[in-house]
Amino acid sequence: MILPQITDLVAICAKKGIENAILSPGSRCAPLTLTFARHPEIHSRTISDERSAAFIALGMAQQLDQPVALVCTSGSAALNYFPAVAEAFFQQIPLLILTADRPAEWIDQYDGQTIFQPEVYGKHVKGSFQLPDTASNPDQLWHSSRIVNEAINLSTQFPAGPVHINIPLREPFYPEKGEEFVFPEKPRVFNLLKSKTQPTDESLIKLKNRLEIVQRVLIITGQQRPDDQLQRLLDKLAENKKAVIVTDTISNLQSDLTISFHDHWLGNEAVSENLKPDLIISFGKSVISKSLKIFLRKTHASHWHVQADGNAKDTFQRLTRNVPATPQYFFNWLNENLGTQNKQFFEAWHFLEKAVAKDLSQVLRKQSFGEYSALAFCLEKVPAQSKIHVANSMAVRYLNLLGKRSQEVICNRGTSGIDGSNSTAVGCTFTTKAIVTLITGDMAFFYDRNAFWHNYAMPNLRIILLNNHAGGIFRLIDGPKNQPELEEYFETKQKLTAQHLATEFGFFYSKVVNREELEDSLADFYEESLHPKILEIKTSSPLNAEILKSVKEKIKLSLEN
Repeated sequence: MILPQITDLVAICAKKGIENAILSPGSRCAPLTLTFARHPEIHSRTISDERSAAFIALGMAQQLDQPVALVCTSGSAALNYFPAVAEAFFQQIPLLILTADRPAEWIDQYDGQTIFQPEVYGKHVKGSFQLPDTASNPDQLWHSSRIVNEAINLSTQFPAGPVHINIPLREPFYPEKGEEFVFPEKPRVFNLLKSKTQPTDESLIKLKNRLEIVQRVLIITGQQRPDDQLQRLLDKLAENKKAVIVTDTISNLQSDLTISFHDHWLGNEAVSENLKPDLIISFGKSVISKSLKIFLRKTHASHWHVQADGNAKDTFQRLTRNVPATPQYFFNWLNENLGTQNKQFFEAWHFLEKAVAKDLSQVLRKQSFGEYSALAFCLEKVPAQSKIHVANSMAVRYLNLLGKRSQEVICNRGTSGIDGSNSTAVGCTFTTKAIVTLITGDMAFFYDRNAFWHNYAMPNLRIILLNNHAGGIFRLIDGPKNQPELEEYFETKQKLTAQHLATEFGFFYSKVVNREELEDSLADFYEESLHPKILEIKTSSPLNAEILKSVKEKIKLSLEN
């Protein structure tokens, strides 16, 4: 039997611009699965592992800047979405989560595949909704369509994010043989009009008065998508020496006028004393650099955070003002109202930036073969139009240490977990013909191997796997690195390589253990192919820790001299 509330739901999704759905097999969700699969305007894919499915949907929605529908059956299937739901919430990525459920009277009655699904994601979704379990009355169908409209509107309203609709379904789940799906030609749709928030004239006068008494302005760019207009506004501020612009690799706002090597000196008090600002201006989401956070928390600077909804984000424990404006609006205003700042402050930051840029490549070339230098060499070969997905832990930290990137850099820094890195990159490949380069460590890679367990082509996927057979980051953290249990309980030593995985999934594979083999493998790594390619770089965890320490010491010594 075809359910009118489900055909209505899918028709509304299509009408409101949802073009993609990720479905996971199940019986209770059959009405949803079949209806999405048969709608001519929605591209549906099936991913068996719900945890991977959710991250794949996240990777798609992140690039498309529109919701992707997620469909699963009842019970623990919905719980497997949770890591990606949390990531989407803190990265402000729109997802429409549709979980099939038992009718309410069967919950907690020892019936199969039942859990407490309403509001199961708690505070990690923007909203939770419950669809009526029947549509026998016209008012129930009206109610159902209203819920779907509200949910989709909420997912895209700033800040974007995931929303959850729980859908109780009664048997029968399947249509009769030959029964046709008829979608409403004009489903009931109401859209949310976009609006902009900006400070009042009175508030801007107060901000301008404050600017007149500061001389050292530091702008911190958090994680976000590339934005050409914003890049031009920031570059103009730096070009006129009105502010120092500090960028992480995930800010996607790096240029020759911004600072990106700050992690190499901010922990060094001998060279960072003259770098303290009077005013910190931040925007975007998270920043990678722990040393930057610690440095700014120790200053006496005021801090303004710019965000369209005016929510407080006191990352540096110095917050004095929330500025309710889009960054584009605010930095256009700032260019017009901020005068030239302290010359010594500006030049001190840029002197250190140029010094590290000059020394780092030379220092790396003199090191033994390891992750750090190998990744630096790989990055020279990544096509300019590639998108770079980078896993958490050491992979993203190496990338940040290595400075500016021209490619879009994507990382799951909403919750900063290792789960889902592969899957998010796979989702990205479904949205573009450009090369997608996944840079990952062995723990994140093998943890998410089900990302590749599906039947869809990914000829544009390239994987650079840094395999030190352990969680190498724990050798760099003061606590665990000094414990006798380090190797067994923190590093999680493992003997896996990607060779068998590559064979199972039909990927091209090469493994390298030295610079010469790396150069040979990279020669054709980015040439067109029918299948994804994995380049596995095998190194030693203890040696990698020694190399990183050596590079830091040599850069420190160079800067102090």
